[in-house]
Amino acid sequence: MKESVNKNNPNVISDEQNEERYFLEGPRSRRKELLFLVHVFRDFFRGVRKLHFVGPCVTVFGSARFKEDHPYYQQSRQVGAALARMGFTVMTGGGPGVMEAANRGAREAGGRSVGCNIILPMEQYSNPYLDHSVDIKFFFVRKVLLSKYSYAFVCMPGGMGTLDEVFEAITLVQTNKMERFPIVLFGKDFYKHIYEHILFMIEQGTISEKDLDLFLYTDSVEEMVTYLETFAIQKFGLKKKRKFNPMGWLGEKKV
Repeated sequence: MKESVNKNNPNVISDEQNEERYFLEGPRSRRKELLFLVHVFRDFFRGVRKLHFVGPCVTVFGSARFKEDHPYYQQSRQVGAALARMGFTVMTGGGPGVMEAANRGAREAGGRSVGCNIILPMEQYSNPYLDHSVDIKFFFVRKVLLSKYSYAFVCMPGGMGTLDEVFEAITLVQTNKMERFPIVLFGKDFYKHIYEHILFMIEQGTISEKDLDLFLYTDSVEEMVTYLETFAIQKFGLKKKRKFNPMGWLGEKKV
């Protein structure tokens, strides 16, 4: 049964905000299914229109929960600054925590900073260090956009959503559904148990040993920079900013 809207409580999820959940509950009427697809298209169209000219990007994944005084926040800030100095636009999920830190570092280094924010009733909000941002309604649309415009991915410490994002990126590369873009699992102490489990999967034969080559496991900003210089900038011949001619009838603007 759908929740009722409580306008006085921002933590109560409205029917409109819960549309993705209702879709995943199973078959509904054809009219409702078609309407959902229209809303998905609208979400994709808004994202594509706003993000088409912001690159070349590197997407930084990570937790929304780390505060400014946390070491992982400061480390993410350093990562964002390093990416900006390399000429990348730093793209994040647009929220607080690691995302804010990476965007902040990029801006402080004189680089470009963009966010692809998910609309949630709590926890997620756009951070103040974004030069350009888009609010997305559906999680799966947001994940596609974060992947589509990036030539590399840096996974900072995070939770379930962060792991979902980085392992989807690894899977897309592993299955040749996405170009062999470099992926960085950043934070050896934080991810040591994850890495040990990856080694265990190799022992069990569920993945191949060569799959370790799909990502860099490090806690060094310098090592990350060298890795991305080789497997992103040099490999794909990236320039600092693409030239473009915006189409006004699509609502496009110079960014």
